[in-house]
Amino acid sequence: MISKITDCTVLNNGLAMPWLGFGVFLVEPGKETEMSVKRALEAGYRSIDTAAIYRNEASVGKAIQESGIPREELFLTTKLWNSDQGYETALKAFEKSMNRLQIEVLDLYLIHWPVVGKYIESWKALEKLYKDGRVRAIGLSNFKIHHIEDILRMCEVKPMLNQVEFHPRLRQADLHSFCIQNQIQLQAWAPLMQGKAFDIPEIQEIARKYGKSPAQILIRWDLQHEVVTIPKSITPDRIIENSQVFDFQISEEDMASIDALNQDRRVGPDPDNIDF
Repeated sequence: MISKITDCTVLNNGLAMPWLGFGVFLVEPGKETEMSVKRALEAGYRSIDTAAIYRNEASVGKAIQESGIPREELFLTTKLWNSDQGYETALKAFEKSMNRLQIEVLDLYLIHWPVVGKYIESWKALEKLYKDGRVRAIGLSNFKIHHIEDILRMCEVKPMLNQVEFHPRLRQADLHSFCIQNQIQLQAWAPLMQGKAFDIPEIQEIARKYGKSPAQILIRWDLQHEVVTIPKSITPDRIIENSQVFDFQISEEDMASIDALNQDRRVGPDPDNIDF
């Protein structure tokens, strides 16, 4: 049972990664990101997820520097943006991200989206960064089964994680099973369905039953499926509330009820149809 905020999964290369992290998608660069990250760290989060396209890597780096928390206690993730995909361009983009984050070794670097004709070369660049010791783990984001199969056919280093949209309306059971079979950790973005899941009557009912908020139920549902999750909030109370999911267990019956809410419905883009 995942029972505290510092509990970790172990990636396929032996690296420990917290089950619960803090995301900064759509958090404004500057003070908003700095304060949100600092509040998250004060609440006990030790994993922070950003990306080059969020344009707040420098703010994340500043917040971490000013927190006083030793670097080895933190797990930092960032991502390679689509326009930087390719071999040489990926290596250059990585260096820019590292300069913004003000760190020497990154914990996890992900290819943000499977850009057709580019993601194989991008993966080769990530493998080089991994072999050179610049990053402790490498992975994918928004990759479907067929994209991952392309990587597995050519890779020298197997992906360690796949970060995808995952919530009760988009259960992605086949992808989850495929990742488990291939020892690739699944991670959820938009675990709260960007707030839309709070209005689902079944989620509200289960939340009342456990005396928890809908957000806490959704996050706990992820964790009990052994899916790493990174809820985002800029509200201090919610940052704390989202971390308080370790004092209860959802029953198998209620887990199944939440599973049954799947509609294969996305709030974000379909990875097979991206034009950005």
